[in-house]
Amino acid sequence: MSIRNPRELFVLMLSDLRQGTERTSKVFEDVSPMVQDPNIKEALEARVFLSHKVLSTLDQCFKLIGEQPVKLSGHLYEVFAEDFRKELAEIQNPTVRHLFILAKINHLIHLRIAEYKVLIAAADLSGHYGVGVLLESCLADKLALAERTRHFIRAIAETKVAERIASKSAA
Repeated sequence: MSIRNPRELFVLMLSDLRQGTERTSKVFEDVSPMVQDPNIKEALEARVFLSHKVLSTLDQCFKLIGEQPVKLSGHLYEVFAEDFRKELAEIQNPTVRHLFILAKINHLIHLRIAEYKVLIAAADLSGHYGVGVLLESCLADKLALAERTRHFIRAIAETKVAERIASKSAA
């Protein structure tokens, strides 16, 4: 697809964001059954639920600019998901598996955050302030998820350190 003007670039980037949101939601759905920690599992299920809200918000963005999403290859997400599954299958330790899952989720979240920031600036530059507001609400959702993921990682680390200290004290 050749890009001839800023509007076409904006539509392409917004389409990529929407398609990426769909694929990321699918990754979260696929990962959820592999997670043994009920807190992480619940957070992933909540994430999938919120993804549907984000998709509706992105659809409203397209409506406001009078465009339809364009089809993209989505190759990046296919490769990510395939590599993720292969690498996860090789990890036997449950704690390490959970940290790996959270690290990969964190990668996806931060990729999305960067995309939202650029699209918000582009929406403002193009005079689509309503679209900017909608994208800001989606960005807030991603920032909250990033913070929750950080909390999970920290909790796992603190638990393992406490267990190590307790086992040394008992010995």
